[in-house]
Amino acid sequence: MRQYKGEIVAVGTELLLGQIANTNAQWLSQQMALYGINVYNHTVVGDNLERVEEAFKMAQKRSDIIIVTGGLGPTDDDLTREAFEQISGMEMIEDKTSMEKIELFFRNHNVKMTPNNRKQARVFKGSTVLKNSVGMAPGMRVEFAEKTWFFLPGVPREMKQITKEEIIPYLHQLTDKEQIIKSLVLKFIGIGESSLEHELKDLIQAQSNPTIAPLAQEDGVVIRLTAKEKSEEKLDELLYHTKMQILARVGEFYFGEDNDVIEQVIVELLKKQNKRIAAAESLTGGLFTEKIVSVNGASFVCPGGIVCYDAAIKQEVLGVSEETIQNKGTVSEECAHEMSENVRKLLRSDIGISFTGIAGPTPTEGKPVGKVYISISDVNGYQKVEEFLFTGSRSSIRKRASLKGLEIIYNYLKS
Repeated sequence: MRQYKGEIVAVGTELLLGQIANTNAQWLSQQMALYGINVYNHTVVGDNLERVEEAFKMAQKRSDIIIVTGGLGPTDDDLTREAFEQISGMEMIEDKTSMEKIELFFRNHNVKMTPNNRKQARVFKGSTVLKNSVGMAPGMRVEFAEKTWFFLPGVPREMKQITKEEIIPYLHQLTDKEQIIKSLVLKFIGIGESSLEHELKDLIQAQSNPTIAPLAQEDGVVIRLTAKEKSEEKLDELLYHTKMQILARVGEFYFGEDNDVIEQVIVELLKKQNKRIAAAESLTGGLFTEKIVSVNGASFVCPGGIVCYDAAIKQEVLGVSEETIQNKGTVSEECAHEMSENVRKLLRSDIGISFTGIAGPTPTEGKPVGKVYISISDVNGYQKVEEFLFTGSRSSIRKRASLKGLEIIYNYLKS
């Protein structure tokens, strides 16, 4: 069976400037994977004729199926057609059906059409015109020097419509779904990327199908399993077998897969156990509570939280004793414990969690930047305070403390 190499080229300076994310490439890669087409390259190029030409020449050399998004509009900086015309020598003509549609659009909206809008109806002679039912510029399929090119508008809604209606049927016919690629993402918390890789080193080194790729993310570590097979059933068997091998070694850190997020898993556990949680947050300033309440249905398990950044608020609102603040300090095991106990009682919850520490930029109470205490207590008398020393920027320390709190609560509920 032939292995097709795919490539996605996105044209638009706004992508390079970071004004918009290149979500088109992500979505298109997912669609191509369903048909066993390996996407080896994503290219982003600005609105410059020479650079677009160079990107197209490179794609022509290394890939079999190239999908180009963007640069099909009416303005002078829409250069996709012109760049491909330069490298292919193919003639451009005006597509009558597309032009009639564009003219009708302006008539229906009672707006005068400027001449440059005719540019959107220009297609390559001999190409297959791909109907755009939600926008003006049509897509195109072009066969050139034994390679297949697709040209699509950059607007995601238009790009997806043309792909679903025109490109996917083509890919289905081309590959006859002889091979499918499917990925499964396993998510872990409380273990670093290097430790995870160490525990799975022999599995990773022996990988073939599925492949095993550990990846660090902001909210934990993930392992992406990617398998190739001829049927969904065989794919699922492969992925499940490898998943169970991995969980046999590091399952204690596993919390979900694919689109699961730790805060959602926590809320579901709280619901199942019929428990409510409240947080007292000093250095995190509400980051932990914000994560919890971002989940649908969080109101059933989280009555609220208290941001107690100032020592006076810890004492007057939260009820931390003056003796603790004077003798032990606000950044202390004792203060953290009283905070978690008192917020639980004040907000009539089953679990209280607290965060106190020093995010920076300067040390406080003789303690270094990054010193953090997180305490948890429950209605049955359970209590625990953990001490951490986080590194990084002020923002990073606050985020890491909040994430550690999620990890602590998850492990408490799981046990």
